[in-house]
Amino acid sequence: MAHGVGLVQVAAVTAPAPTLEADGLYRFYRAGDEETQALRGVELTVSTGEFVAITGPSGSGKSTLLACLAGLDEPDGGTVRVDGVRISHRPQAERTALRARLIGMLFQSGNLLEHLTVRANIDMVQRLAGRPDIAWRNTLLDGLGLTGRGRARPAQLSGGEAARAGLAVALANQPAVLLADEPTGELDRRTERQVLDLLRDRAGQGTAVVVASHSPAVAVAADRTIALASGRLQ
Repeated sequence: MAHGVGLVQVAAVTAPAPTLEADGLYRFYRAGDEETQALRGVELTVSTGEFVAITGPSGSGKSTLLACLAGLDEPDGGTVRVDGVRISHRPQAERTALRARLIGMLFQSGNLLEHLTVRANIDMVQRLAGRPDIAWRNTLLDGLGLTGRGRARPAQLSGGEAARAGLAVALANQPAVLLADEPTGELDRRTERQVLDLLRDRAGQGTAVVVASHSPAVAVAADRTIALASGRLQ
């Protein structure tokens, strides 16, 4: 007797596009007859809610990579997409507008304008992104333990408060991607742990987080660690 074979048709599942995607990034710097190859064909994808640490010695290309990912610098080859939108190889004004809307930046220092209060720093970033949102500003201040410090200027903040205020500014536009360059380099261990906990929490909220750092604590906190050496991912 012939037996019929039941076929179960499984619908194809399309994986979501990565929040951040770098495809074959090259960056060269020239000084006279000398050429420095800062990035050599870097390929990188970061998923929604993923925390990635980029490690490597000084001069390995970490800061150059972050600058290209943020649209602050243009790669000589390759492309960068954020939330499905190509940010590279566009006029500077377009890159700036996309960065204001899609990307948060956190640096070791210089995240706050000294002449503005913490609240005014956050408000300015939101206006540039076209997203004024007092409720989100207050949520950030409360969630980062800065309730009552919104009217303070940077010079009036402790080191830990300044680090958390810088993170509030980086998150003011509710970015799809948060890029951080040595954000804990000048912090004591306790404050470093606080900032890393906050970054992990932000990844848990769906933001793709990329941190370039020498710190072993950053590598431990990350979901994935990528080593960069001489402009290449190892």
